[in-house]
Amino acid sequence: MIKVYRELKQRGVLGLNARNARYIMPRNPRRYYPLVDNKILCKQRLVENAVAVPELLGEIASQYHAGHLSKQLKDLEEFVVKPASGSGGDGIMVVTGRFDERTWHGSGGKLVSLGDIEYHVSGILAGMYSLGGQVDTAMIESLIHTDQRLRQLAPEGVPDIRVIIYRGIPVMAMTRLPTRRSSGKANLHLGAIGAGIDLVTGQTLRAVLSASQVDMHPDTRHSVVGFAMPEWENLLTIAVRCYDAIPLGYMGIDLVIDQDRGPLVLEMNARPGLAIQIANNDGLKPRLAAVDRLQAPESGSVEQRLETGISLARDNWGRT
Repeated sequence: MIKVYRELKQRGVLGLNARNARYIMPRNPRRYYPLVDNKILCKQRLVENAVAVPELLGEIASQYHAGHLSKQLKDLEEFVVKPASGSGGDGIMVVTGRFDERTWHGSGGKLVSLGDIEYHVSGILAGMYSLGGQVDTAMIESLIHTDQRLRQLAPEGVPDIRVIIYRGIPVMAMTRLPTRRSSGKANLHLGAIGAGIDLVTGQTLRAVLSASQVDMHPDTRHSVVGFAMPEWENLLTIAVRCYDAIPLGYMGIDLVIDQDRGPLVLEMNARPGLAIQIANNDGLKPRLAAVDRLQAPESGSVEQRLETGISLARDNWGRT
């Protein structure tokens, strides 16, 4: 145990308490939290700043409207229902196509009735999936069709890309790859793969599954290491632009690549998890310290801040 602790310390791994005390509390003004904790408000702010997001098809804010969803859904073939204030991917219902007038195909091929959707929305409104169990709003969002180039990494579900932005600078990234074990969800705690991404090249470096290092996807046996992420510079640019929309000093940006629309921002997170360090086999401390040694890094343009992050990464974050 002491050996493990020493190795983590040598790599500059950031712990939860240090993250909260040194970076989140000083750098994330409380007034911005509602804009990221509520996915509808976040989406609106991003759209105002010309950042591409999945289309919002509808909102349900009361139990009365939950019982009268048929009008909102009558012309929709495919969509996603999710809680506006949910976390960890909980409470998301995926609908992939219509079966008949009151029934759709859900994820995994199961049938979902209008009554099933009404019941699910009712649970969202009651706070079943929200932060702190507060009363919530259900949102209906367009379905993501994953870029086929990513199917080599994840044959099912929607893989996403998380980028940590500190003071407007990209400092670490990974992709989260759904598996059958994770039921097609890109959540590491459910059994998805986390693969670190080199900020300079956009290539996956190493991958972990439940804290164990892996080289192949368990479902396909295809390699998940050394994969060049499509549109990497575009993905990083969009992540950096999110800081201009909501200037949180320390945050995580979750993106996907849609087959037709390209990179889209799924959500922003004011308290991103720390497992990204395991996926990269590197700590955040040296990277955050390198940014802090700069003079007002957040004041530069999007292009300047992106280049700063790339330059720091090339220089190995000032390590000797």
